[in-house]
Amino acid sequence: MKYDLIRLNNNIDKYVKIDEVYTFSKDQLTGTDLIKLDDVKITGEIFKNALGNLEISCDVYGTMVLPCAITLKPVDYPFEIKINGQIDELMENNEENYANFKNTIDILPIIWENILMEIPTRVVSKDVNPSDYNISGNGWKFVTDEQTNNNPLSELLDIVNDSEVK
Repeated sequence: MKYDLIRLNNNIDKYVKIDEVYTFSKDQLTGTDLIKLDDVKITGEIFKNALGNLEISCDVYGTMVLPCAITLKPVDYPFEIKINGQIDELMENNEENYANFKNTIDILPIIWENILMEIPTRVVSKDVNPSDYNISGNGWKFVTDEQTNNNPLSELLDIVNDSEVK
């Protein structure tokens, strides 16, 4: 997803429009929990701010396919991300593209980094009935969102409060 910045840098254009649909390859998904990531829609623009620094403002949305935490069957997980920021700050961690973005820029590393941050720790298929599976063991049990209270540390807080009273 490379974009030419020459017209923007020479103040001929006020912005560079971003309107892409991107499908990530299996090689790109290696090392992640993602099974599939197709047809990711990216819309927005690259522009200069009041100080002359390049900024990006875009929306990224699509559906990532992740394994179910109980059955390991594929589960569709829709996502939507807003990316706003100065390009030089967003590209600092990507040294090969950061050094060469005067006339062109590849925004894929920015998009990829933000997608990785959106991957949930676990997903459970809506079709799964927990009572159909062995979801407990020696010292552990699977707890659904409905079974938890809003504070996951409430048991720890009870222990701390009990020790303060003594």
